[in-house]
Parts: sequence; structure tokens; C-alpha cells
Amino acid sequence: MSEPAKSSTTRNAPAAFSAGAVIGTFGGLIGLGGAEFRLPILIGLFQFGALEAVILNKAMSLVVVATALPFRAGTVSFGSIADHWAIITNLLAGSLIGAWFGAGWATRLRSETLYRVIAAMLVAIAIILVLGHDATAGQPLLTGAAQLVAGVVAGFIIGIVAALLGVAGGELLIPTLVLLFGANIKFAGSLSLAVSLPTMLVGFTRYSRDQSFAVLGRNRTFMLVMAAGSIMGTFVGGLLLGLVPNTFLLPALAVILLISSVKVWRHA
Repeated sequence: MSEPAKSSTTRNAPAAFSAGAVIGTFGGLIGLGGAEFRLPILIGLFQFGALEAVILNKAMSLVVVATALPFRAGTVSFGSIADHWAIITNLLAGSLIGAWFGAGWATRLRSETLYRVIAAMLVAIAIILVLGHDATAGQPLLTGAAQLVAGVVAGFIIGIVAALLGVAGGELLIPTLVLLFGANIKFAGSLSLAVSLPTMLVGFTRYSRDQSFAVLGRNRTFMLVMAAGSIMGTFVGGLLLGLVPNTFLLPALAVILLISSVKVWRHA
């Protein structure tokens, strides 16, 4: 499936940078790349088709994830992440396959169907964002072989969602790491990035085989400007962390996602 590029006067550098900065700030505040909020804006405000928006979102999310991991190294070292290679490998065993299949399905879906899939997933993420992000570290939900199988299945599902939406998948990975493996929320954020980066690269590689991938070349300046805004926003969001209580922030962001899902659904 491919969609032609749509010309739009709203695709200007200031609007792209501002949108990226606002979304990046939200992402920095809650420990995500902000792709969930960027996608509806790419579709609604900047008038990209569903598949093109997903591919652009994936490209900019890659930049954010790739820079976020070293930014966090001062708090969570690469050594401590490497010590938990078994958890990363467990989730990657499913997420890499899921990302490949998810990206393949997205390129074959009709535009109307993809819009509706995106809208439904935004609703699901809004629910998980509120219910899952407040999870606290404790005993792993499962152990042994059961944990191994659950990790692969969870990774597969997360890989599909990440590929279909062009997101890093942290909103699903972090609750999984906390609940299934008993990781604390701060450490789970860095482990999530370690799983997200290769997962996103697989989905990105699969998308490169579709002609809609040319959207990156046609909108190179737009993509770079919005990515720069997203990175700056994530930095600002990190500085504001702790000043805005989660009891206010998470429900507010969930409402934004619900509104966005309605707008995306209406594009179908």
C-alpha cells in the first residue's frame, strides 16, 4: 500500500519545530519518546497519509531513542544495562519478529483500515499509560520458563504495535519490565530503550522496502526540523521532571490521546 504525498501549507519549519518541541516535552516528562502524540499531529495537522505518517514518526522516534539512551547513562550506566542482557534478549526474541510482521501488515492495509487500527491503539495506549505507568517494582509476576515464554509473547505484541504506529514502544515495555520482571521504573526506562532501538531498526528496515518510504526524501527538511524540536523538548521535559505531578499529567495526556484517536478515526 502506498499513499501520495499531500501538499500542505501547514508543513512549515516553525510549525514542525514547535510541534516537535511540545511533544518532546511531554515525552521527557513521562519517560517516552512522544511518538504517540506526534502521530496524530502528522496525520491531522500536517495532512500526511496514514502510512507516510507512520514512517516519518518511526524515523524521528529513532533519533529520540538513539539519543535518549546515552543521555540517561549518567543515571543508569551502560554496564548495569548489560548486566541484564537476559531480559533484553528475552523481549527482543519476540519484538524483532513482531516489528517485521507489523511493518509488513501496515504496508498492505488499506488507508481506511490503518487509520482505524491507529485510532484503536491510541485508545489502548491511553489506558495503559494511566494504569501501567504507576506500577511499582516488586517480585516478578512469573519466573522460569513461564517468564521466558511470557517475555517472548509480550515482546512480539509490543513489536507489532511499535511497527504499526511508528513508536518506540516504551509505553508498553516499561509496564512489562516492571510487572513481568520486577524492574524499578527508572531502570525499566533504560532497559526499554535498549529493547526499542533494535526493534525500531527492524521495522524501519521493513518499511524501506515499500515505495511510501520515499516520504522521507520528499520531506527531509520537515523531518529534521521536527526531530530537532522533539529532542529539545525531551531535554526540557527531563528538566521539568518532578515539578509536574503524575496525578495530573498522566490523565491529561491520556485525554489528549483519546481526542487524537477520534480525530484519526474520522480520517478513515
